[in-house]
Amino acid sequence: MNVARLPSLSREDLITAAINGDRESLLTLLEIAQPDIRRLARRQCRSSMDADDAVQETLLLLYQRVGMLRMPLALPGWLNTIVRRACMRLARTANLAKSEQIVDEARLVERPTPEVRMDIAEAIQSLPLQYREIVVLRDVQEFTIDEICGALGLTREAVKGRLHRARLLLREYLLK
Repeated sequence: MNVARLPSLSREDLITAAINGDRESLLTLLEIAQPDIRRLARRQCRSSMDADDAVQETLLLLYQRVGMLRMPLALPGWLNTIVRRACMRLARTANLAKSEQIVDEARLVERPTPEVRMDIAEAIQSLPLQYREIVVLRDVQEFTIDEICGALGLTREAVKGRLHRARLLLREYLLK
């Protein structure tokens, strides 16, 4: 909180000033409310990414609609409702995306084997070199992570990160 900007206002006066359209009060309110909103989102959302998204959505709604509040003391409950709804919506979206991914992967498995092999080969060829060599070593030649580290001179974290990214790119390519 930047107390120097508005040293004489209590929290309730700050909220009232923000409701009445005072820009400095609104910016200070956003700054003060963010830690509380983040704490709420971390408790209510399934993942830290969802919590970050819920915080951003809540701050945006606070910025856009604070003038709609009738009572300053209603702000904490209002923010809690916004965070809870954002977390629930993000969870539904994640579940829907996951079920769509399962359907897409099932469709891929049902295709004839020669066709799938050609698509996989094309997908691997489409990868940037740094990802392609990791995938070939791990999934085709069945090297262990430590063997890949030794062969390429990379850390375990780098190998695992590249392998993860390569598999995401392959999945994206194959499910187009």
